[in-house]
Amino acid sequence: MSSSNFYSSMGGLPPQTELLSSKAVFTTAYAVIPRSVMTDIVTSYFPHWEGTRAWVISRPLTGFSETFSQYIMEVQPGGGSDRPEPEKRAEGVLFVVDGEMTVEFDGKAQQMRPGSFAFLPAGSCWALWNKSAAPVKFHWIRKAFQEVEGQEPPPAIFTHEENHPPQPMPDTDGAWATTRFIDTADLRYDMHVTIVTFEPGGVIPFMETHVMEHGLYVLEGRAVYRLNKDWVEVEAGDFMWLRAFCPQACYAGGPGRFRYLLYKDVNRHMPLW
Repeated sequence: MSSSNFYSSMGGLPPQTELLSSKAVFTTAYAVIPRSVMTDIVTSYFPHWEGTRAWVISRPLTGFSETFSQYIMEVQPGGGSDRPEPEKRAEGVLFVVDGEMTVEFDGKAQQMRPGSFAFLPAGSCWALWNKSAAPVKFHWIRKAFQEVEGQEPPPAIFTHEENHPPQPMPDTDGAWATTRFIDTADLRYDMHVTIVTFEPGGVIPFMETHVMEHGLYVLEGRAVYRLNKDWVEVEAGDFMWLRAFCPQACYAGGPGRFRYLLYKDVNRHMPLW
């Protein structure tokens, strides 16, 4: 599948003539942060990063994202960091949507382009620089790693979506498929980040209600998504957060395919404190 259509046009500022109505909503069950919200004035800046700004679209917060944070990072040519991650317990996923960058990990320079995926284990040393002539934009998902006694920690992964053919969901004739970068049977990993693809007319044909917290960033296309008791129109550049057990379903009406980057926490017992 081509990765050339990933949405990456965030930034700027709407004109004074723009209407104030928006599909942005924040509830106890879900939130929708549309692409129209991701303007210049809501960006953040981080210590030890050069030539970089970020749109923070989720963070651990009571009544909101509990297990992860997610940033859309924009790094200018020559920008980056030798000290990107300040938290020793934090594991991370990087996914590039536009431009090129270099991640230095374990003494090796990893080149990343649109569609490239990296999993960075907690406590690892890495650096990231934009050595190209154009800005690079990528998603950075961070989570506190949950160790398991007697189980070795997960290794790093550097790969590209081209290396992972989408796996069709059963009995869907390919209308609903998932690109998996991490082996679902490998319990060393306590988070999965995948790409979910619906062909025009594809649906989630029931109200999914399960324990994983979800973060969904629309990479391409548009659809109508069911969030709790509401149907919401979403398109490329929109972000959705769903708390555990929030009912969800989807209808991808077309005209093109509908794809989103999906985060969920997996493979661990539920904390009882």
